[in-house]
Amino acid sequence: MKVAIAQLTATMDKAVNLQKAVEYIAKAKAAGADFVILPEMYSAPATPKSGVTPAEVAEPMDGPFVSGLAKAAKVHGVYVVCGVFESIAGDENRAYNTTVFLNRAGELIHAYRKTHLYDAFSYKESDYIAQGDNPYQVVETEFGKIGLMVCYEVRFPEIARQFALQGADILFVPAGWVAGAMKEDHWETLVRARAIENTMFICAADQVGNIFAGRSMIVDPMGVVMASAGEEEALIVAELDPERILRVRGKLPSVANRRPEMYTN
Repeated sequence: MKVAIAQLTATMDKAVNLQKAVEYIAKAKAAGADFVILPEMYSAPATPKSGVTPAEVAEPMDGPFVSGLAKAAKVHGVYVVCGVFESIAGDENRAYNTTVFLNRAGELIHAYRKTHLYDAFSYKESDYIAQGDNPYQVVETEFGKIGLMVCYEVRFPEIARQFALQGADILFVPAGWVAGAMKEDHWETLVRARAIENTMFICAADQVGNIFAGRSMIVDPMGVVMASAGEEEALIVAELDPERILRVRGKLPSVANRRPEMYTN
């Protein structure tokens, strides 16, 4: 299977962002991709510095942004994963930070609402984002089981391990990783650590430009960076070999060697 990451700069114009996403989905298909991953909150980067709140740009799951992605997924016959702001009925102040997972027919097969909010580094995402409480659930595809987590959540090894215990072979991580002192180093270290400790592929798609760091990457189960991007917009593609997972787990059975009885309080 081939995975493409579209590392893009989003604007506050959702129509412009959608058009760029559609163009990159077409480029990814031309490169032979089966999956296209776009960053977290790609529909519009409504951060405090933007002067616009997530609730102001949020849409329901059947709104024009997700519908446009679904149409592109169907036209090109690829899976599409993308971060958006989802509106909450009756709440004008907050939105969900949601990742949508669309299949080749353009059907929404999973929507994951970010559960661990970025209340760190003098930032408080919980002021304008509602915390999700959805379970960590793998998405079953013809290419294997796939888990979803978002940006800041890569700092929580418990989440990735939940997917490993469900038999996930791949983890998709849409992100809006903010640039800053030590942040880029943390990003690469944490993404590679989650791959190594769970012996799975990790595909981490970051925004770039504005306040974001870029440096999207695809990492194999041994922690090898197979493809990566820098500080500019880019499309990166990698072939993920399921046999590689089996070979790594054969020599490094760390998940199988767990002793759960030792980990309780």
